[in-house]
Parts: sequence; structure tokens; C-alpha cells
Amino acid sequence: MQTQQITGGLAVTALWEARDGEGDAVADILARFAPHARQEPGIRLFLVHRALENPMQFLFYELFDDEAAFAAHQQTPHFKSLILGEGVPRLKRRERMQYAVL
Repeated sequence: MQTQQITGGLAVTALWEARDGEGDAVADILARFAPHARQEPGIRLFLVHRALENPMQFLFYELFDDEAAFAAHQQTPHFKSLILGEGVPRLKRRERMQYAVL
């Protein structure tokens, strides 16, 4: 099995926890958002996961070419409408961390 070597870039993780009763709505929003994000220039990888033990929790793993690509991602119409407009208001918690790819 051959593995792909990924070097450089900006990795971003995000942890979302939906408010009570909002887990399925958040999952739907993220399912609509992800295909748009994967088409953006500067995004190498965009994965969203839903926790098996707590379906109110979602984990994002995103890999960008650089900080400029991450900044551009946050200015897209789909980010503003789906993430900020529809998703964030349904959350009890939102945490993000940035990492340099070694």
C-alpha cells in the first residue's frame, strides 16, 4: 500500500457540539456544505465526522494550502450562509485549532 506524502500547508480542526435536539439539523447543514468546500481552490482535504457515541458532536479536519486559502474559505457565500448563518446558531460549543503540517 502506497501512502501519499503531504507536506506544508495549514491544518485546521474544529469541534462542534450541537444544542439539544439540533444534531440532525447540524448534520444536514454540514452535508450540504462539504461538497462546496471540497471544490474551493486551496483546500486539499475537507472531512467532517459525526461522533458515534455522542451524535451531537462533529469533528472537522481541513487541510489548506496556506493561511490565505483558509481566510478565503471563510469569505465564501456557502461558509457565510451555511456555517455562520445556519450552523453556528445551533451550537452549544465551537472550538477551532490550527496546525502547521510537518
